[in-house]
Amino acid sequence: MENITYTLSLCQFSSSFDRAVSRAKAGDFVRRAAADGAAVVALPEMWNCPYENRYFREYAEPADGATVEFMARLAEECGVYLVGGSIPELVGDKLRNSSFIFAKDGSQLGSFSKMHMFDVDIEGGVTFKESATLEAGTSLTVVDTEFGKIGVAICYDARFPDMFRAMADAGAHLVVMPASFSPVTGAAHWDILMKSRAVDEQIYIAACSPAPDPDAPYQAFGHSCIVDPWGSFVTYAGTDETIASGVIDLGYLAKVRAQVPVTEQRRYDFYHIKER
Repeated sequence: MENITYTLSLCQFSSSFDRAVSRAKAGDFVRRAAADGAAVVALPEMWNCPYENRYFREYAEPADGATVEFMARLAEECGVYLVGGSIPELVGDKLRNSSFIFAKDGSQLGSFSKMHMFDVDIEGGVTFKESATLEAGTSLTVVDTEFGKIGVAICYDARFPDMFRAMADAGAHLVVMPASFSPVTGAAHWDILMKSRAVDEQIYIAACSPAPDPDAPYQAFGHSCIVDPWGSFVTYAGTDETIASGVIDLGYLAKVRAQVPVTEQRRYDFYHIKER
């Protein structure tokens, strides 16, 4: 890999019940990140909508709706690659949790719909069933940029390493993941999942969370972060609204892969259980 470096910024903020307020806040955060030198900027999961089943249809928009158009204009205005967090996307009469990715000229590079639904019932913790309102996506997304290939996942997808292996095998050096973990699952699993996905695939992982809001129907964990291929945090936010930035270094990624060449050492021919 070439010795390419660039700055990635994660915009951690809370959404509003007012779409216009959420867009204004997103615009402010992206402009500030770009002014500070970010080349790639990410927004949080469901940044334009309260994260709750009963609100998804009310706030849903089609892929050519006002919010997607807003993000395209914002990417062009700021001259950044924008991973547009996620929004409730209206697909016919179905809803999906979808991320839209834009180039520096505002053109859409691709989109991704969350593949694994957050259907959990944790004793003493959170109960949520996304599949009650949302339809799961059915394909992976890796987009081409001037820095190389970038993959996209969303939140609960972090628990399914096979999809990260597929994106890494497709050439992704970074997976950007809008993610709204709960305080319970975040405290237990956030750090270890982000580090595991980075170390397993020897890629950068960037998880962009909303900031917790005591007045919101669902409490996000916060702690947006970037993890490098060695498993170290490049940046790690707290719970306040903030921009968490870090440098993505493809030369360092290549160095890690050369020192611990797991990709070449995998033994796919033998990864099965023999019948006895």
